[in-house]
Amino acid sequence: MATSVDSCDNDEAIMMKPSKESKKRGAGKKQEEEENNTISIEDEMCDANNKKGKKMLTGENALMCHQCQRNDKGRVIWCKSCNNKRFCEPCMKRWYPGLSEVDFAAKCPYCRKNCNCKACLRMIGVEKAPEKKISEENQRRYAFRIVDLLLPWLKELQQEQMKEKELEGRLQGVSMDEVKLEQADCDMDERVYCDRCKTSIVDFHRSCKACSYDLCLACCWELRKGEIPGGEEAKSVQWEERGQKYVFGNISKDEKKRVSSKRHMETPSTETCNDMAVAGDPNNPLLLWKANSDGSIPCPPKEIGGCGASSLVLRCLLPEIMLSELEHRANKVIKREAFDKAINETSDQCPCFYHTSKIRTNATREAANRKGSSDNYLYCPDANDIQEDDLSHFQMHWSKGEPVIVSDALRLTSGLSWEPLVMWRALREKKTNGDVEDEHFAVKAVDCLDWNEVEINIHMFFMGYMRGRRHPMTFWPEMLKLKDWPPSSMFDQRLPRHGAEFITALPFPEYTDPRYGPLNLAVRLPAGVLKPDLGPKTYIAYGCYEELGRGDSVTKLHCDMSDAVNILMHTAEVSYDTEQLDKIAKIKMKMREQDLHELFGVSESGAKGKSDDEASKISCNMENKHTSNQSTKGLDINALPPDDSGSDIGDKPSFCQSEVESELTQCSKHNHEVNSSVKMHAGAHCTSDNQGYIDRSGFKRKDSDCSDQQKTGGALWDIFRREDSEKLQDYLRKHASEFRHIHCNPVKNVSHPIHDQTFYLTVEHKRKLKEEHGVEPWTFEQKLGEAVFIPAGCPHQVRNLKSCIKVALDFVSPENVGECVKLTGEFRRLPSDHRAKEDKLEIKKIALNALKEVVNFLDPLPKGSKNRDEVVEVTKPKRKYGNRRGDLKSGEGQPIDESIEERKPKKRGRSKR
Repeated sequence: MATSVDSCDNDEAIMMKPSKESKKRGAGKKQEEEENNTISIEDEMCDANNKKGKKMLTGENALMCHQCQRNDKGRVIWCKSCNNKRFCEPCMKRWYPGLSEVDFAAKCPYCRKNCNCKACLRMIGVEKAPEKKISEENQRRYAFRIVDLLLPWLKELQQEQMKEKELEGRLQGVSMDEVKLEQADCDMDERVYCDRCKTSIVDFHRSCKACSYDLCLACCWELRKGEIPGGEEAKSVQWEERGQKYVFGNISKDEKKRVSSKRHMETPSTETCNDMAVAGDPNNPLLLWKANSDGSIPCPPKEIGGCGASSLVLRCLLPEIMLSELEHRANKVIKREAFDKAINETSDQCPCFYHTSKIRTNATREAANRKGSSDNYLYCPDANDIQEDDLSHFQMHWSKGEPVIVSDALRLTSGLSWEPLVMWRALREKKTNGDVEDEHFAVKAVDCLDWNEVEINIHMFFMGYMRGRRHPMTFWPEMLKLKDWPPSSMFDQRLPRHGAEFITALPFPEYTDPRYGPLNLAVRLPAGVLKPDLGPKTYIAYGCYEELGRGDSVTKLHCDMSDAVNILMHTAEVSYDTEQLDKIAKIKMKMREQDLHELFGVSESGAKGKSDDEASKISCNMENKHTSNQSTKGLDINALPPDDSGSDIGDKPSFCQSEVESELTQCSKHNHEVNSSVKMHAGAHCTSDNQGYIDRSGFKRKDSDCSDQQKTGGALWDIFRREDSEKLQDYLRKHASEFRHIHCNPVKNVSHPIHDQTFYLTVEHKRKLKEEHGVEPWTFEQKLGEAVFIPAGCPHQVRNLKSCIKVALDFVSPENVGECVKLTGEFRRLPSDHRAKEDKLEIKKIALNALKEVVNFLDPLPKGSKNRDEVVEVTKPKRKYGNRRGDLKSGEGQPIDESIEERKPKKRGRSKR
């Protein structure tokens, strides 16, 4: 019996549909041929073999490979575990490089549950990640912890609402106890938010009976103080597009003629949204909207969304006495003996240190060198060594706002491949109206050089991830970041096996598991309530080991809306040949000269006409030679001239052009193999001196850490302490014009130095930040399989040292509810068209529902009684014109850090799922 060989499943040989890029790239012919020439030698015979009849072999003689579904690739290895599956040698080497033939024979990938063939990746009914069993005792202990941490916040919320109710009593001429509030009409799947500042409303608010304009209490208080409620509007920033030559450091003749003696260009507008002056426009409707002398609030004029016809009345969303009853019941809980035992059972002494403050465990990593500080070391346990008691240890660091790093998180998983082409194969088809259609071949990415969005073929993007890409003609590395792929709202549906694998890898699932985590407050939202999109979300981007200074693959400085955990799932390292390295070094010098000219009003040639001392100061960050006690951690094109005082910085890295080119050309071997190629700056990572070494962060470390630092990671993290946020913002406002953003233009306007996400601090900027303000971040390299926990409120930035696939998940811990509330307050003061303006998290709703649930668990109501919030028969005023509901997404599936285009404000009013 003859039959034809099954059609080959060659993902790399698929005919790629042409995609028109958003901006012209003009990829060279050579590069295009390399990217398209991906068909393996074994697969070239596929068409020929399909035309020939093959004899069907059965039993032990069967040669059909489970992976590629072909029988023409020679010898296969049978699985002795299932005695059914077999894999050919090419597929074993290509898709499972970590397994030997002995491993295959003992247990094949199908039996190991990590098979990445098309059929297995797209199978229906994927086994869910296991859930950690939580004992009854631990459930009560976690519930007690939530009550202990959230009760102070509830009392503060109550005080704020009673303050407004007391004012309402004065307006009505009655006592506060006699005030009866109307309960607004709101379904469970609706989200009510302030029409002015876009903040979610959890209970008390003021509303117009005529037009349904809703105003939060914070905006009411600001109006009574004479302030602009919700922050002043700001003019949209227009970024000038000056062309590719400008991006790569070319200075036109006209610009050279305007060389000024001024060291700095005009200081950018860095006024905060709270303080922006609007006196120049006396007709601004926001200025005309003021509170009445008795404290009542009129409906705003039509120009800003209201009707101006009546005063706003105080209303509530929850039954009026619900919060007071919840507070009363929570107070009863904390008076119990069991509560004291659960809260006080842990020791105050951190297991990381002896009483003498010396390190006592290997589960730490030095990440900073702040003098007189006790938090230079971060808690860094191994995922395989975490025991039940380690959760308390984690909580000690987490409650202080310290990041935590968990290594070897992937050891907890089945070993499913996160290679880009495997993920692409798993996702390539989707269902629309019941019909299967091909996944779109063109995807959106962001070019980190000019921060513009481009369109690229998905296969070409992944080839660049593995092999690297370069800008045509310039040889400059092209750093692309895949944008919103796959959409986070569809992650579990589109990549079900990878989604389950990620959930399995999450350390401390009590906090991070999005399904049941007892200390993840977001899990406790009741069914039917509109929930925020907290992920998981993939971040796929290229990387470069050396800091380029311009065009680095970075996530710029920002704050996430909540706590987050980020796991590095896959890396690929790209090498560069000698010709490209030489070109890169020359372009860096051109960019450096452009910065001196444009940002400081001088050029290298102009510096020669100055005195020797002045010329030395201007170029000290560019041309100083290495000393025996110092080494540089890379080239910084944003290096800054020193202050006029002429003060020298002893720890400052320095370098000269000849040494730069020498170091760059060390990596002349071009190797396309993943995770095996040579680094651009091979000797710069760990350079010893008399006192230690200067690491990639630009700060000195001890010699004892040198061996560990040589094992390079995939991403470099800088996480700042919450208490340093104000100083960090001061530094960025002062030096804003020294940074570049869209089209490589200098930053000219700053609404909020952190939430704008327009700054990335290079090694030199971090050095100056420490010099001027004494601020140093925790700096560390995230290695493959490491999970980084980032507390809410900690500004942070990331630079990819290699091509990386990271998966992140947001969660809400009870320890950081206060920080989330604080961040919400900062977001609401941003301009209305700001990317971070919208309150996507709704932290107050999350915290209130979580507290209510645990109180009901710890203090159950008698049978037959009802919660005040469960009362159905409530008289609710109906809106004259109905509720305004916008098509509002509760989250864009990513922290605000990865969004590039400024998001337009959503429709005002209420939104429904």
